[in-house]
Amino acid sequence: MLTFYHGPHTRSSRIVRLLIEMDILEQVDVRVVGLVRRGGEGAPDPANPHPEGKVPLLVHDGEMIRESNAIILYLTDLFDSPLGVPVGDPLRGPYLSWLAYYGNVMEPVLFCSFAGIDHPAMQATFRGLDEMYARLAEALTDRPYLLGDRFSAADLLLVSAFTFAPQLVPDIPAIRNWVDRCGDRPSTAKLEHFESRLTGNSAAE
Repeated sequence: MLTFYHGPHTRSSRIVRLLIEMDILEQVDVRVVGLVRRGGEGAPDPANPHPEGKVPLLVHDGEMIRESNAIILYLTDLFDSPLGVPVGDPLRGPYLSWLAYYGNVMEPVLFCSFAGIDHPAMQATFRGLDEMYARLAEALTDRPYLLGDRFSAADLLLVSAFTFAPQLVPDIPAIRNWVDRCGDRPSTAKLEHFESRLTGNSAAE
C-alpha cells in the first residue's frame, strides 16, 4: 500500500504532479496533513509520521521514503515509468545526476538567494545563481528537456523551483522556453485543480 503525506502548495505538490503524470494518483492514498509553514503559521500534525513533521513523505508497506528526489526515484523505479530511466539505460547516469543536483546544488543555491546569504564557503561549495543558470542553459541548448527529446521526472523536479518562484526564471531563452514547455503540460492544470479541491475540502472541515 502506498500512502503519501501532502501539504497543498508546498514542495510535496511536485510529487502530486508526478503521480498525475504517471497516471497513478488513484493508486496512492493522499493524506493532507497540517504543517508549520513559512512565517510560523500552523502547527505540527500528529497524523504526519515524518520525523521532522515535513512533507513530502511516501510510505510503502510501512517503510518511509523521504526527500523529493528519493521519492521521485523510488516511484519511477517502482512503476517502471517512462518518466524515469531504468538501470542499464545510457541515460540512467544523467537522470540520477540531475535528481541529485537538485537537492545537492540547486536548492541550496536558491535558498541562499532567498535568504540573502553570500559567503565564500557557500560559493566554493555550491557556486551561485549564475553558475546554476549556466549549467541549466548548457544542458538545454539544442534540446527541449534535460535528457533530450523527452520530458522526464528530472525536468519535473528541477522546474518545480521556477514554478514556485517564477521571479527566478532568468532571461536566458533556453531556460525560459524549457520552463514554459514544462508548464504547458496538462499535468500543470490538473495539479492546480487537485490542490484547489484539497484546499477547499480542508477549509470545509
